[in-house]
Amino acid sequence: MAKLSRKERHRLLLQRIKENPFITDEELAQEFGCSVQTIRLDRAILDIKEVRERIKEMAKESISKLKTISPRDVVGEIIDIELENFAIAMFEPELWMTFTNSNMVKGQYIYAFAESVAMSVIDAKAALIGVANIKYKTPVFANDRLVARAELKKKRNNKYIVWVFIKRNNEEVFRGKFILVALNEETNLPQ
Repeated sequence: MAKLSRKERHRLLLQRIKENPFITDEELAQEFGCSVQTIRLDRAILDIKEVRERIKEMAKESISKLKTISPRDVVGEIIDIELENFAIAMFEPELWMTFTNSNMVKGQYIYAFAESVAMSVIDAKAALIGVANIKYKTPVFANDRLVARAELKKKRNNKYIVWVFIKRNNEEVFRGKFILVALNEETNLPQ
């Protein structure tokens, strides 16, 4: 990329962060062909928070919309949600979640993340996974930043079909089709 003027870099920086609030200073520096310190200075001038603060802000706004799952039961952080439509979440697995010999994240944590984001998108007091058709596409390691998108594809009576896609740096690492069953509040039996 050709050297940009400060004014043009600021304009593009604002645009890129609006498009992708998960983008890091390192990724921006590489994209704009400048140093990380330059990006940090630009963010300070433009009063743009660092990536973790941006994500926390988005999560605080979104967490109040949850109905089916309690915020404390969510694996990862719900970043954006529109009930009965979509949800976006982020998760960074820790070292203790990995297999000792390979440092690969155990599938149960990736599944729990996918289940959390699938449940967050539906508008029901309580629900269970009735069927899950899942595919792990590539290994995940500690500290990988995972971004999940859940989309409600179909709702019929008390059944919801939700697709979940989990990516690391735009590479799909997991996908799943979940059929969730909403429960009746009084009896906890399917409606």
